[in-house]
Formats: sequence, structure tokens, C-alpha cells
Amino acid sequence: MTASSQVKLQPGDTIGILGGGQLGRMLAMAAARLGFRCQVFSPDPDSPAFDVVLNATCAEYADVEALELFANDVDVVTYEFENVPAATAMVLAARRPVLPAQKILETTQDRLAEKDFVTRLGIGTADYADVSSAATLRAAINRIGLPAVIKTRRFGYDGKGQAIIREGDDPDQIWNDLGTKSAILEAFVPFEREISVIAARSANGDVECYDVTENEHRDHILKISRAPADIPEELAAQARSIAEKIANALDYVGVLAVEMFVVMENGGPQVLVNEIAPRVHNSGHWTLDGASISQFEQHIRAIAGWPLGKPVRHGPVTMTNLIGDDILGYEQWLTVPGATVHLYGKGPPRPGRKMGHVTEVLPREK
Repeated sequence: MTASSQVKLQPGDTIGILGGGQLGRMLAMAAARLGFRCQVFSPDPDSPAFDVVLNATCAEYADVEALELFANDVDVVTYEFENVPAATAMVLAARRPVLPAQKILETTQDRLAEKDFVTRLGIGTADYADVSSAATLRAAINRIGLPAVIKTRRFGYDGKGQAIIREGDDPDQIWNDLGTKSAILEAFVPFEREISVIAARSANGDVECYDVTENEHRDHILKISRAPADIPEELAAQARSIAEKIANALDYVGVLAVEMFVVMENGGPQVLVNEIAPRVHNSGHWTLDGASISQFEQHIRAIAGWPLGKPVRHGPVTMTNLIGDDILGYEQWLTVPGATVHLYGKGPPRPGRKMGHVTEVLPREK
């Protein structure tokens, strides 16, 4: 098997997961319910996903021998985070189907390539410019204006690898502090709210989108998600359409998240795409308890060559991340009606570390 269209797993087959964090853990748990086995590959011996699978490989992503042995033990490979080294994906793709495909990583790992891709589709984004030096940063500021956000082109998440530039700031100092040779400058977006769409696409082109989610960040980390988002249905339909267009253009197989801003333009609300995450996503955790099929099961179905489910939301849902010391108060949630507590089995809490989450489902609105 080398192409996604040829993947057709049977119960008892084995799915390989790159990455051993909470997303890998929840993917493995969803796969187990469908009768699949999973093997997790992660360099971190304390990976929480190791706790829920029978077989695990603890090795560096550059360990070719370990990757080859891992590939021999699985029928298809997927990943829980988009910063899988390209060489790792290449080694595995020569032996087993890797879904979503390696070429998608090449687009979504690079913020500039991703913005160019979205723009070519005719989808709106914040104004942006390639930055490779202090001089090009100053030129980009002159064109885009301030305030603006500078981000490393690769390996940034939860606010890491980025900074806001305001009037009076020293571009040379900011460039030096960022410590990179490749970045992107984006115009600051005065958004009304942040939203995301979780979409699943099968190898035969079927796409299922979940209800649009509204997100609140604190210290650049997602804190609360609510579904459905408090936006007009016309705008929600536009957001879902954008996610579907992106999934189809990528020839995607699996679940992806498209993060967007709601802005006021020409007298009415519009959406701008912020980022694409080629994987299951924190803002989709509400689907575990708030929908008829979770984003994790949907992803497993897609990469297994199984039919996608039609997601039906059970009612208004709120997901609250337990970050750092929030985990110490988990017991307060255990008696809340409609609440379900998910703890990730990680070690001691650290500031900014996602330790678990809680979903609260209210009765469906009339």
C-alpha cells in the first residue's frame, strides 16, 4: 500500500502514531474502541500516550533503524503534531502510507508557504510579508504598518516564536531576540472573535465539518472553546465552506482544523484564515462528549479508509482547558452536572502545560 486510496484497514490492524502527547493518547483510545491496535512513536519516555497502548517505540525521530522497525509493525502511519521532521515522514512513507500525506506537512509546517497556499485559493488572510533579516523586517513594516506580528516560519505554537511589534519598538532588537533567519510579518488583525472549524475528509473526497467553534485564548494558549460559535449562520456556513475548500485543495485525508478571525469589513462580518493545523485540534476536544462522533474517531475512520460519521452536536458545549496548576482543582468538576473530566496522565504541572480538559454539555436548545 502506498496511496491513501488503497488503505482499507480491518479491525485488529495496527495504526502507528507519531507523537506521544495527549492528542496521540486520545487518538489511540478512539482507535481501540473501533477494534484497532496502535503503536506510538515518541522520543519522550514520559509520553502520556504510552500509557494506553500495548506497544510503543521510544526513539528519536532521526533514528532510521527505529523508524524502519516501527513501520514494519504498523499498517498505516499518522501523527498528532505537524512538526514531524520531513525526513522522518519520508522514511516512513517509503514503507507505509502516511496520512495526512507528507506533502501536506511541507505546506503547513511553514507559515509563509501556508499563507501563500491559502491566498492562491482566493481565501482572505491578514496582510503578510516574508522576512529574512532586520532590513527586510523594516521594509515589511513600512508596507504593512504597525502594530504587526512577527512569527518564525516554522516550529511555533501556543504563542511561541512570535512577538507583537508596536510603534516605538526597535525592529533590529526584535529581530535579534527572535533568533531566526526566516520569519513572516503579519498585519495585526483587530478581530471581533476567534473561531475554528474542525473538518474531516476521506480518501474518496467526502468532507464532514463540525459546528463552528468560538475560542478564547489566555497568554496565547487556548483556554475555552464553545460550540456553536455566536455568529450568524451565513458566516458559519462561509467558515465551513472555507475549511472544506482547503481540505479538498490539499487532497487531505484525516481531520484538520482551520483557525480564523471574525472581522468587520465593508459594514459586515467576514472571516480571515489565521492558521491550518493538519491534525486533530484542541478546539475540537468538545466533540468527545458533545457530538455523536468525536474528532478523534473521525480521524481514525478517515485514515483507515472507513466511512466518515455525520457529526451531530448534543447541545451547547463548553470545553475548558486545565492548564498548569488548574489540574489541582480537577475534583471541583466531578460533581458538575453535564461535565466530563479528561486528565492526560502527565507529570507535575508546569505553567502553560495542558494537563487536561473539561467538557460541559447543556441540553440541546429548543
